[in-house]
This record gives sequence, structure tokens and C-alpha cells, in this order.
Amino acid sequence: MTQQHNVTESEANIRVDKLLSTMMTDASRSEIQSWIADGCVRVNGHHVKVNYKCQNGDVIEWMVPEPETLTIEPENIPLSVVYEDSDLLVVNKPRGMVVHPSAGHHHGALVNALLHHCDSLSHVNGEERPGIVHRIDKDTSGLLVVAKNDETHIHLAEQLSAKEMERQYEAIVHGVIEHETGMIDAPIGRDPNDRKKMGIVGNGKSAITHFRVLNRYRDFTHVECQLETGRTHQIRVHMKYIGFPVVGDPKYGQRKTRAVGGQALHAKSLAFKHPTTNEQLHFEVEAPAYFQELLSEFES
Repeated sequence: MTQQHNVTESEANIRVDKLLSTMMTDASRSEIQSWIADGCVRVNGHHVKVNYKCQNGDVIEWMVPEPETLTIEPENIPLSVVYEDSDLLVVNKPRGMVVHPSAGHHHGALVNALLHHCDSLSHVNGEERPGIVHRIDKDTSGLLVVAKNDETHIHLAEQLSAKEMERQYEAIVHGVIEHETGMIDAPIGRDPNDRKKMGIVGNGKSAITHFRVLNRYRDFTHVECQLETGRTHQIRVHMKYIGFPVVGDPKYGQRKTRAVGGQALHAKSLAFKHPTTNEQLHFEVEAPAYFQELLSEFES
């Protein structure tokens, strides 16, 4: 469906890609630039370049392209299965693996491995995210629960929503945190200056992270974080917000950080009630080798 916007006097001299990015919060500026290059955007009936500066009274028309249809194929990828029964499984996702396929990551995702491993997965989140109840970032390692049927998925999702599922992470952050414990309560939403990032914004969604110091080093702190909510990049955004960004974080970390191949963040424990048996389950896995080696280096 074609959409239209009449440029106002206050919007004059703003680049067309930037103006559209303020109106379409679900699209990144680079996506909008590709739409302009593909001829999906017109100004006064004519195609324009991405750096065109809008004028008062201009009529911008655009049509959002149909999203790319992903065909997700089972792939024989090794899975670290911590627990499995007829309703669900708990896996330890390695760092560097995306949870579900997306543009630029069509293969090698956790979902591809799950489709090969399981005879059935829930369909609550659609064909592109079968079984996926919650996610962790590509370069974050650790525990995820996966639903094999819709009833299990709905039950687990309700526990997440009611804050009854416990998720603990451990991270290595820059700086020395003096407090033993703390709570970060700051709303998270899209960064208005960079649509590919999240940030602390007044109209964002409520986000609460609890942290506890595990160990202190000369320039770093090893912390345990517990999520009360589950916003995109929550721990990474919150730790940056209080001045202690996660080591190795390419998006929210310090410019000069340790090159460890991504953020030093690990989903170490997961606890929830089994949807069928009502048994309280608890799982915990050690951080990967790179994480342990970094801590050993700080201790030496």
C-alpha cells in the first residue's frame, strides 16, 4: 500500500532518508536508503537520491517492499542439549550463532539445527521462529528453552510475561563497580539517532535489570545480572547507561575494548515450571572458554 506525507516548513532541508526514518520506526535508515535506491520512494512523482533535501510542500510517496520470504531448511548442526522431553528442550547456544534466520543469516541458525533435531516444534511465533520462546543475541552464549508444541509455548510465554521465569547472566564489564548489588530501572526503546541500536528513551518500554558483583579486578568487574524484563539488548544497554559497558561489545562498548569476538555476556542459568508436570526446573551452564580465560588473565 502506498503511503504519503506532505513536507512541512519545519521539515524543510532534512534529507528524505532521515525524514522517513523518523516516521517509520520499524525500519532502519539503511533499509530506507535501499528502498529509495530501488525506486520505492518518490518525491512529487519523481525518483530521488537518498541525499535529496526535502522542501516545504513536497509530497513524499513510498511503498514498503514485501518482506523477503525465508525458506528455513533443517541443517545437521551440532546442538548442545542440556535437557529434553516430549514437550520442550533446553539448549546451550554457542556464541556466534543467531537464534533464527534473517536477512544476511539464512543458514546456520539455531532454528535450522532444531528443525533437524526435533520431529515437531511450536508454531506460535510463525514459520520463521518455530519453537522459539525467547532469544539471546548472536554473540551471547547460553541457555534457551524451546517449545515442541503450542500448549507448551503458550505456558512458557505466560511465565515470561508474569516474570516467573528466572534468567541469570554473567558479564565482564569495563570499570570497577563499588556497590555489591544494584538495580537498573530505565526504559528501553529504539535509539532516535541510530535505528540499529537500542537506548534509554523516555517513551521506551519498562526495563529492569538486577546485578550483583562476583569479582573485581583492576579495570574490570565480573557481574551477575538477573532480568526482570526482557528487552532487546537489555543488559548491554543498561550496563552502558550506568557507565560500565560490557567488554567486547561492538555496539554499546567502549571504543577501546578487548577484542574477544563480541560481548562478554553469557546466559548462565534458567529456571521455570514445567508446563505439563508443574515441576520447578533449574539449569545452569558454565561460561565458554574465552570468558574463563579472560577472567584468568585478570586474576594473574
